[in-house]
Amino acid sequence: MDATTGTLKVPGATLYHEVRGHGPVLLVISGGVMDSAVLTGFAESLAGRYTVVTYDRRGNSRSPLDGPDADQDVATHAGDARRLLAGVTDAPAHVLGVSSGGLIALELAARHPGAVRSVVAHEPVAFELLPEAALLREGFDDVRRTARDRGVGPAMEKFAALLDLDEEDGGAGAESGESGDGGESGDAAGPLGEPDPATLEMFARMGRNAAFMLAHEAVPFTRHLPDLDALKALAPRLVIGVGAESEGQLPHRAGAALAARLGLAPVAFPGGHGGFTSRPGPFADVLHRALGG
Repeated sequence: MDATTGTLKVPGATLYHEVRGHGPVLLVISGGVMDSAVLTGFAESLAGRYTVVTYDRRGNSRSPLDGPDADQDVATHAGDARRLLAGVTDAPAHVLGVSSGGLIALELAARHPGAVRSVVAHEPVAFELLPEAALLREGFDDVRRTARDRGVGPAMEKFAALLDLDEEDGGAGAESGESGDGGESGDAAGPLGEPDPATLEMFARMGRNAAFMLAHEAVPFTRHLPDLDALKALAPRLVIGVGAESEGQLPHRAGAALAARLGLAPVAFPGGHGGFTSRPGPFADVLHRALGG
């Protein structure tokens, strides 16, 4: 299904976004290095039931900052999501946030409850709720130092090891930009089996996004503590998702810890941390049920 694309000026940045489908508005907030292109297959699996809005978060891909690169904070990204929704609908919207996008979705709900109809946060990286939070802070500090001193490749290896993601599920791809079965639509390979130009461009963007994430997002985002009191008041509108195949992994445990603090039972979604890209159709079906469909 073709998407309508556009840009929105927000304080300090310009947001690239895509809108496709029909029905109630569903905003999808990505995490890690992903952008709208990585979410295309997943968004198309939902477009028959929802008006799906995807976007490149500020500082990533086609959403440039106005000034030099700088450390990011979850509240600013939540403000971006609120402004993006206001440009699409006057009614409260469904929101799905994945990984670090889950933190943004929860912050959006806490700060702007009138803007959200329901929020699903899939394995939000609320690592401050875990017993080993202090050790994780040291680990992400080391990841950022490694990126600065040795480059993106060695830092991403440490990053993936710290998160303990499952490559077979596509979980690592959720952070590294590998799209699994849910990447861009159309033929991904040329006549000799090489990726087509659009796919090559997407991978180039993911590489740039990785450098930005390691330098400016990984540390502040993983130290963000959700507003538990505000979220408890919104608990009937919240769903905390975990991967059916990611039990024991760091993001799964963080999601389960957050659900426990909110008095909610976590909902299992197909796959692991990156189930929305590796299993877009089944993930979309569970999401639809979680949203009351």
